[in-house]
Amino acid sequence: MTDPHTTNPVPYEAAGASPGHMSVVIVGAGFAGLGTAIRLLQEGHRDLLILERADEVGGTWRDNAYPGCACDVPSRLYSFSFAPNPTWSRRFAPQKEIEQYLKHCVDQYGLTPRLRLGCELQRATWNPERLRWDLDTSTGPLSAGLLVMAQGPLSEPAIPSLPGLEGFTGEAFHSAGWKHDVDLSAKRVGVIGTGASAVQFIPHLQRTAQQVTVFQRTPSWIAPRRDRPVPAWQRHLFQLAPSVQRLARGWEYMTREATLPALLGNRTMAALGRREALAHLHRQVKDPGLRSKLTPDYALGCKRVLLSDNYYPALVQPNVRLVTDPIASVGPNTVLTTPRSGAQAAPGAASAGTTHPVDVLIFGTGFRVTDASYARRVIGGDGRSLHEVWQGSPQAHLGTTVAGFPNLFLMAGPNTGVGHTSLIHMIESQINYLVSTLQLMRSRGLGSVDVRAETQHAYNAELQNRMTPTVWAAGGCSGWYQDRTGRVTTIWPASTWQFRRRTRAIDPDEYALTTPCVTPDQFNSEGSGSVGEAQPGS
Repeated sequence: MTDPHTTNPVPYEAAGASPGHMSVVIVGAGFAGLGTAIRLLQEGHRDLLILERADEVGGTWRDNAYPGCACDVPSRLYSFSFAPNPTWSRRFAPQKEIEQYLKHCVDQYGLTPRLRLGCELQRATWNPERLRWDLDTSTGPLSAGLLVMAQGPLSEPAIPSLPGLEGFTGEAFHSAGWKHDVDLSAKRVGVIGTGASAVQFIPHLQRTAQQVTVFQRTPSWIAPRRDRPVPAWQRHLFQLAPSVQRLARGWEYMTREATLPALLGNRTMAALGRREALAHLHRQVKDPGLRSKLTPDYALGCKRVLLSDNYYPALVQPNVRLVTDPIASVGPNTVLTTPRSGAQAAPGAASAGTTHPVDVLIFGTGFRVTDASYARRVIGGDGRSLHEVWQGSPQAHLGTTVAGFPNLFLMAGPNTGVGHTSLIHMIESQINYLVSTLQLMRSRGLGSVDVRAETQHAYNAELQNRMTPTVWAAGGCSGWYQDRTGRVTTIWPASTWQFRRRTRAIDPDEYALTTPCVTPDQFNSEGSGSVGEAQPGS
């Protein structure tokens, strides 16, 4: 791995920079934030600070520590390309190993002095006179020449609004805030939600709890996981011969890309995927009534395709019940369901209008992806927040820059999600774009860059046109891929190498470029900012 301290610094020069000012402030210390910081250090941009509201780095891999938590992208792809990990223990890495990998990157690349832990961004306001972002944080004010929002799409848990929930007297928590001190061994546990997290922790609950009642709104397509340990000889080989690991990673990448046509509208490939998922269901669930409740009525891939070898076997155990009737309300120690409109309860299902006794409620209900609260805290040059500008439908240029918000960069922003491979590939592409922008600003002495509204509009019109035949738009489902207007604003509707090509370098003609009349104070040289060497927790 490259040591950033050996690179020649290329700082922005600015006379009389303000105390408490940084050239670049990054919000979030997960994959996106740490990866951005590492690349900027490698490029010589030393005057940066990472704000993290928690007391540890790791992002979603710090917060999601529920039993069975693991990646659903092959481990070979789930690391930075510039920092491969040859020691993954399994084909799909468990949560703890991913968290440790990120901490290792912090140590390896010397990020600790540039981390401000326990510091939450409360408000960011663009200052058009001084060409900088003024930041209010939980530990005091800051300012930044460039602001990078890297908090990630899976950082804010979504908990449904259920009548009576506030009166529930037992323990209730989201999977992203698992209470490990709660003894579930003699408890009746209710699980609300059957998404990616739930299919991982429900098998563990089944082996622990007295009774597990799973409240399912919509079934998911589930394919075989085929997880397995990575042989010791292979890990040793990857350590001795990094080039071999790069080849293995490249092969994994191409294999994943080859599945993309099934999601883009290729009916033959989609049928093959559907057949595999149905065969998996039939092998593991023999009861036709239960199978019927677990069979989706929408196209495979319209919602996130899940991978599991032990979820279906858990559901057929005698201490597990699957309830598909809608939840009407929550009592002090019960959940009340009512029958689906015009439907009969499926064979073997709990009777319609049933009161289900529960001692503990666990939410596996995902995250606020298209309505994240940070959009309310970022205020552009005209005084409007991202939330007000987006009006429930997030849009950006290349998922990275937003018209009216100069010098703002979104990592894993709108339409950068992927349904078939690793998001880290997309994040690294966006980092390339950020580095290219910084190089442009330095070479031309620019104070700000602001993507043109017509550029952003044309790009998003192209995206939605390409989205039309895809499974995400035409698959017959609704979910977190779509925003509240029904537009698919989370997924990139093409191959990831196409996104990499488009983000290779900034096109100056797509931006309004501002050259300050005097030397700007938004970019200060190395060491001139009073928080440049902030310590963790400071």
